[in-house]
Amino acid sequence: MIYIIYLVIFGLFLTSVLGLVASWIDRKVTARVQYRVGPPFFQPFIDITKLMGKEVVVPNTASKGMFFFAPLMSFAGAVVASTILWINQLGYTEGFLGDLFVVIYLLMIPSIGIMLGGLASGNPLARIGASREIKLMLSYELPFILSIASIIVRSGNSIIFHRIIEIQGQNGANALSFSGGIALIVSIICIQAKLSFAPFDIPEAETEIMAGPLIEYSGIYLGLYKLTKCVLLFTLPFFIIILFLGGLNLSGIGIVYSIIKYIALLVIITLIRNTNPRVRIDQAMKFFWGPVTVAAIVSLVLAFIGL
Repeated sequence: MIYIIYLVIFGLFLTSVLGLVASWIDRKVTARVQYRVGPPFFQPFIDITKLMGKEVVVPNTASKGMFFFAPLMSFAGAVVASTILWINQLGYTEGFLGDLFVVIYLLMIPSIGIMLGGLASGNPLARIGASREIKLMLSYELPFILSIASIIVRSGNSIIFHRIIEIQGQNGANALSFSGGIALIVSIICIQAKLSFAPFDIPEAETEIMAGPLIEYSGIYLGLYKLTKCVLLFTLPFFIIILFLGGLNLSGIGIVYSIIKYIALLVIITLIRNTNPRVRIDQAMKFFWGPVTVAAIVSLVLAFIGL
């Protein structure tokens, strides 16, 4: 019963609210970079609410079962991943063996849901976007997992979040080491691709294929995809903070430091998004399988030798 409470209160409600706030920060920083004022604080909440109330239009060419299931699948994967992170961070339990691997898997599901939704819609542009999403995912997952592997090595081969946080409390944040610093940079780059933010917004390139896999979606199902991205905008930096920056401290002055850590990561992601042009899918694949993977391997080797 307690896990259901965590799922609803922390994974679903709190993460969704924090994700929408993160979306506002992202849009506000973007506006400032472009010398605009930006939207008011409540704008992301209004946008999602309006989408949830609009009519759902289903194309005749769609595979209706998968068309409806894909956005639910994406949202569920992001929410459950967030719930596991909250359970470990709040100290209710010490997690379970391999909870790190479970979260890595769950964070893949939103991208898989986007692919399936694009393919199920029957639209040629959506299929192009889904194809790009598949290629992009195959590109960034390898260096992302290698960067996490270096943290596992630094944590005494532990694959439990609670133990990783505990070791950082004893020895300092992983990001302060050579291997952890490199792995953190690799992870931030991979998160940029996971969020489909520029320069890796290739699957949904508006000026090329409009919205890509989401082109046929409307109403509540489009709202679920948008809300999933907001949830990931909170969950992915949260994941990085736990692995590399010692987690969140939710007591006393530690709350302020935790907010600063999160906002700093979010601003970095937003600045990368606004200062780099979109790359082609072949360029993205060469980049992730080339220098990014090499950097991840270097961080893993440094972790093995204790640096």
